[in-house]
Amino acid sequence: MKTEVSGMEERKVKGEVMCGTLDLTALPLDCVTLIISLTSPRDACRLSLVSTAFNSAAESDAVWESFLPSQYQELIPSSLSFSSKKQLYLSLCENPLLIEAGRKSFWLERVSGKKCYMLSPRDLSIIWSDTPDYWRWVSIPEARFDEVAELLHVCWFEIRGRISISMLSPMTHYKAYLVFQADNVYGFDYHPVNLSVGVVGTEGSKRSAYLQPKKGRRRLYSQIREEQPTPGDDVQFPKARVDRWLEVEMGEFFNEGCVDDGELEMSAVEIEGGNWKGSLIFQGIEIRAITPN
Repeated sequence: MKTEVSGMEERKVKGEVMCGTLDLTALPLDCVTLIISLTSPRDACRLSLVSTAFNSAAESDAVWESFLPSQYQELIPSSLSFSSKKQLYLSLCENPLLIEAGRKSFWLERVSGKKCYMLSPRDLSIIWSDTPDYWRWVSIPEARFDEVAELLHVCWFEIRGRISISMLSPMTHYKAYLVFQADNVYGFDYHPVNLSVGVVGTEGSKRSAYLQPKKGRRRLYSQIREEQPTPGDDVQFPKARVDRWLEVEMGEFFNEGCVDDGELEMSAVEIEGGNWKGSLIFQGIEIRAITPN
């Protein structure tokens, strides 16, 4: 028996948009607007090309406000104004906002509208950061925060950060990244830093990385101590970002949206080597929503 085409298959017929036997262009504009608001920003942009009616609905404030986070008005400085909700959405994707007295930055992932954050060094727990001989707080023009943390030299390297899971978008895959500069770094080529991401009280996702760029890694390590194994595929090196900082992936987390009172913890620790290490500038820990291609 010949199988009938699914009722949800779309096709164009003489300028009409058909879903099975239903002409979607015949629906009231409010209905089309509601349908598009239940999709995603990427889908809305695609649907705006279907027809004049769809373009009108897809560009409407009602659609783009549905892609904005709840209580978004509290995040927008009164000095900023936007001609449309779509313009506001795009601004939140391209221009991260400082929140919580400048201790975090917030933006939206452009394709999905999922919430993303960066925790500033002031929002992190950094061992010895209150000791001027080991760490100092500096202001640099390329940082998004007023202050960032510069590592002078330590033997015990430990950074931890937490964020409430309720601040993250539900049903979303996240990855966390340590973001830093390493122009004159030393001492991080001997032992990889242990990285982890997970709900507080659980083991979580683990990674490891050398914070010294691969091209600057020492080859004559045996002159100082026993040669370490050559890094395998599971050990990372820093990767350049478009904003000219470096990053290493700390781990991943899928927020199912069923836990609102827990916290997600990220950590970067290297305490096994015992060697001195320093000359890194840390911008923070980024928690980024990952959208499948």
